[in-house]
Amino acid sequence: MSSAPLIPTRSIGWRLAIIIVLSLLLTIPAMMIEGLINERSHSGTEAVLEVGSKWGGRQTITGPVLTIPFTKVVMSDGKAQTVFQNLYILPESLKVNSVLKPEIRYRGIFEVVLYQSEVNLAAEFQLPNLKEHGIAPEQMLWDQAFFALGISDLKGIQDMVVIKAGDSVLTANPSVLTNSYLSSGLSAKYPVDPNKLTIPFSTRLNLNGSGEFYLVPAGKETKATVTANWGNPSFSGDFLPDSRNVTDSAFSASWKVLHLNRNFPQTWIDGDFKIEETRFGVNLLIPVDHYQKTSRTVKYAIMFIGLTFLAFFMVEIASRRRIHPVQYLLIGFALIIFYTLLLSISEHLSFNWAYWISAAAILLLIGLYAKAVLKELRSTGLITGLLLILYLFLFVILQLEDYALLIGSLGLFGVLASVMYMTRNFDWFNPDSFRGEIE
Repeated sequence: MSSAPLIPTRSIGWRLAIIIVLSLLLTIPAMMIEGLINERSHSGTEAVLEVGSKWGGRQTITGPVLTIPFTKVVMSDGKAQTVFQNLYILPESLKVNSVLKPEIRYRGIFEVVLYQSEVNLAAEFQLPNLKEHGIAPEQMLWDQAFFALGISDLKGIQDMVVIKAGDSVLTANPSVLTNSYLSSGLSAKYPVDPNKLTIPFSTRLNLNGSGEFYLVPAGKETKATVTANWGNPSFSGDFLPDSRNVTDSAFSASWKVLHLNRNFPQTWIDGDFKIEETRFGVNLLIPVDHYQKTSRTVKYAIMFIGLTFLAFFMVEIASRRRIHPVQYLLIGFALIIFYTLLLSISEHLSFNWAYWISAAAILLLIGLYAKAVLKELRSTGLITGLLLILYLFLFVILQLEDYALLIGSLGLFGVLASVMYMTRNFDWFNPDSFRGEIE
């Protein structure tokens, strides 16, 4: 190797300080890229909402609820006035059997999970003891009673909804007649016979939705099952399933919820209970969320930049070839470009393919540039090999989500130990000694 001018001792500290400052400055575009990832992810969410607004959005089924109006005499300014109130009754038992048929559709480059569902509800109502509510039988307006069934997005209804209640067959109409406990849904008039204390109820819904499907435990005892040909469910809400079976292509889950598990009563009078806020169900996840993985990758940007600059710095001293701060900056920009390549390519290919295509492009770019700057195959191979190890290390971390922190910590410990070992005999006051240590 040809002789080159010795790097003055006093310049090492300054050059190292400049490299550290450049590394920190490069975190700014890294954060900007993370903002770009969030923006693209938000665009995907908007695409889901746009398609859902036409097909049917996230569906939440609440009820059924039996509402019976009654009159009450109150004194106002010394005068007796008759006011109308409602007695709300939830079913003693509620069974819900739901079958979802999911499919993936596209809005531009974004994937949207839509589903068709067949939901069968069977309930049994028990008329309450009116004395417990301070109501006399003659106050009840039995002929004005109605059933209400909450459905969060009525655009998803595909067929007429027919309700069987007692000996009657009812046709449901839009609106819930009162929004004190439901924000949207269907209702059907049902004159109640006070002599029949038990009222069976059943109906079937053919409902379109997107992404998520929820049920509200309206029964004193609620039993529900949800099945679908989908291998990536996320069970969410206030209750997890009692049993579930998930395979690569399908899942089934069942719940049992008692009225003791929720925070609203079985019967009430004109209370402001938003019962639809207590729910359980499933989120049909896209199998691979490349935005989340890309975001995790960006979090390691400072490690890539710092270790790559450290390698160039050590080679710079060992080979006595000065590397200009502008050249460090260009190398740093190349490392940053990796994340934009990964983001853009992963929107069209699988994340793993996008990762290695982006990594190969950056390895080739930095390798050729290092060869032109350092003029040595050995130093170029050292830099390229280090980057390859870093990209392999990061790829392993991304695959091991549960152990990412542990593996990452051990890896950084190993890198620090290696650097300390390589420079253990280096006299930082005599930079010429470093060359012998490396060689």
